[in-house]
Amino acid sequence: MVSELARLLQEIMDVESVSGNERALADLVERRMAASPHLEVFRDGDCVVARTALGRAERVVIAGHLDTVPVAGNLPSRLVEHSDGVRVWGRGACDMKGGVAVMLALAGELSAPNRDVTWIFYDHEEVEATRNGLGRLSRNRPDLIEADFAVLMEPTSALIEGGCQGTIRVELTTTGSAAHSARAWMGHNAIHDLAPALQTLAGYRSAEVEVDGLVYREGLNAVGVSGGMAANVIPPEATLTINYRFAPDKSGDEALALLGQWFAGYDLKVTDLSPAARPGLTLPLAREFVEAIGVPAGPKYGWTDVARFSALGVPAVNYGPGDPAYAHRDDEFCPVSDLEKCAAGLTRWLTAPEEAQS
Repeated sequence: MVSELARLLQEIMDVESVSGNERALADLVERRMAASPHLEVFRDGDCVVARTALGRAERVVIAGHLDTVPVAGNLPSRLVEHSDGVRVWGRGACDMKGGVAVMLALAGELSAPNRDVTWIFYDHEEVEATRNGLGRLSRNRPDLIEADFAVLMEPTSALIEGGCQGTIRVELTTTGSAAHSARAWMGHNAIHDLAPALQTLAGYRSAEVEVDGLVYREGLNAVGVSGGMAANVIPPEATLTINYRFAPDKSGDEALALLGQWFAGYDLKVTDLSPAARPGLTLPLAREFVEAIGVPAGPKYGWTDVARFSALGVPAVNYGPGDPAYAHRDDEFCPVSDLEKCAAGLTRWLTAPEEAQS
């Protein structure tokens, strides 16, 4: 099983699928899924959906994206011996073709799961949200995304990460008036007007918020600053870009309201907003999943597409092979042991005892 998963991961990694170029990999996935008679297969652009129709009492979605960030001399893939075991090295190994490989293997093997399963392989995750293939599928074929529970196979080092943080970016712009820097008193320095906002950011201490038994650590940071016309001109305008990562106890509107309080007196322009997702770990299906996987759940730091499921009323968790700290790095890799753990964990969850099959 280990060698087969590693081989499969290398096969799909070596089909380059940088965002916008997923067609060849989507074709490969569709061919493999069509070869399994127990699966119904659907296609929406470069999103492939394969699902069982066994009449089970519950349906779950297991999803993963096909695209990667741009290649940086890290293809073709290769196997690397390491002190902790064999690793598959190269673009997409961690984010997230390791998860896709596990999905492909199990979708074909599990012909009679204890729950009906919808396997979703989607495109355009690594780019702007308006192009996201999972979002497009939810608009074009909402029936294909309906479920009682969802697992997103983002890299988590084969651990369970519940829900996700929300993220909001705002631009804070100050306006002054230009003057020769030798006669600064004749103008007004817009960059200097950013000082109170920068002091607020420097003094911020990360809030820790408990949601459904998980503790999320929030973050508030300046992520960009611009302003100035020339080295001898008092700047008439300056812009500070702020990113707030908020816990899933807050809506996007509530996060924006907090920013308005922290930066009172400034005009804020929202440039990006993605809602958080509650982990839903108190629900029976989620508890059964955690029990089957056999590891405790932790919070998800960062935003993932579990928020899309949450917005549709489908509780979801992140669970996949690969260390998320290596996502998008030029030296990204996926331990073969993580592939094996995730495949075994999902198999335990989706394989019913004999009496449940009767």
